[in-house]
Amino acid sequence: MYKAVGSPGSRLTRVVWMLEELGQPYEIVKAKPHSEQMRRYNPSGKAPALVDGELVLTDSAAICVYLGEKHSDMGMASNSLAERALIDSWVHFAQSELEAPLWNKLKHRMLIPEELRVEVGPWTAWEFARDVKALERRLGANSFALGERFSAVDVILGHIGQWARGARFAIVSDTVNAYFDRVLGRPAAARAKMREAEAASAPAA
Repeated sequence: MYKAVGSPGSRLTRVVWMLEELGQPYEIVKAKPHSEQMRRYNPSGKAPALVDGELVLTDSAAICVYLGEKHSDMGMASNSLAERALIDSWVHFAQSELEAPLWNKLKHRMLIPEELRVEVGPWTAWEFARDVKALERRLGANSFALGERFSAVDVILGHIGQWARGARFAIVSDTVNAYFDRVLGRPAAARAKMREAEAASAPAA
């Protein structure tokens, strides 16, 4: 059984959602970022992590891609070397471009020391709007990132969309909003949300 380690409601959502899509058994191990418990899984203290037997894997995107490849019979992985390169390209775009403004705003609002915080709202909104346009162009008329087949990439992008909506970032694109509605409306996403809520309300081990 897999262990998904981290804080419910964070990037842990991606791991739980991916496991639900794949129909794999797992348990959620609650651990706060930078806690001693989290550092047992990741020396940096960052979450989430996945425990698969002797393997401890960090970074939500790497975890989702790994799970897709390991359970390739479920159709969420690459079918060729070229498609694997395409997945990598999408993942890099998702994390280094689309997600970056959200993360920067969050850091300056509540994570880094108060004396280092600056007002980043205007430029993060501008940057995110630019990246939404890029996402619209990349998607084109496709239902999902890889075309008509849902993959690990869509889990990562979908969670970013959920984050953006919750943080009130404007998504000025009918194409991108329809895409986020499509992926976030999947039953596995709802099951993941329920499992995380249960874990969040459970007493600490």
